[in-house]
Amino acid sequence: MTEESIAVDLVLPCLDEAGALPWVLGRLPGGVRAIVVDNGSTDGSAAIAADLGALVVTEERRGFGAAVHAGITAATAPLVAVCDADASLDPADLPALIRLVEDGTADLVLGRRLPASRGAWPLHARLANRALAARVHRATGLRIHDLGPMRVARRQDLLDLGLTDRRSGYPLEMLLAAAARGWRVREIGVPYRPRVGRSKVTGTLRGTLTAIRDMRVALAAHAGDQAQTPSAPNQSA
Repeated sequence: MTEESIAVDLVLPCLDEAGALPWVLGRLPGGVRAIVVDNGSTDGSAAIAADLGALVVTEERRGFGAAVHAGITAATAPLVAVCDADASLDPADLPALIRLVEDGTADLVLGRRLPASRGAWPLHARLANRALAARVHRATGLRIHDLGPMRVARRQDLLDLGLTDRRSGYPLEMLLAAAARGWRVREIGVPYRPRVGRSKVTGTLRGTLTAIRDMRVALAAHAGDQAQTPSAPNQSA
């Protein structure tokens, strides 16, 4: 794939995803280049990704936000997508999200996770996600159901948000900053499958609690900013 043919860069944060990467990278839609951000893997994930044709970026600072930011910085396409690299989400579902950004319908599109089986999304993670989505609605007016890891936006717009969280709060900070800028945020349902391998975040209770703590920090920071600088009404999904 030449630089001219790349319409979307797909950022895949990666920590020990050797078992999932062949399937994920084999599901790329046309015009989408994979940027695999190796975040400290010890299972050969980076070499596998490179052998399968992905651009591999190394980010030594651990954290979801650190990995995604490194990928967006390395991207060159006008649009950037983000997706977990664990095969829980299918890159083949991206075109529906991409179209809404390309045609100007939305500034940020989220893939709303719809569990494809009973074991796809642990109950504690679903409940935490639902509670956070409700808090986002109260804080911003955005009517969302999921702080999903699959999302699409314009690269430069994302960089201009000036996001600073480098841990689990990054996806929430992106939504809060987008709402503050009056972005049009939309959701599209996407199947959510059991991940391949061991979960590092919301698949465990400890990981979920860590994510909740990081996101509470992001919500508190947003509330402080809003108190100092009232913003215009936000677009809702």
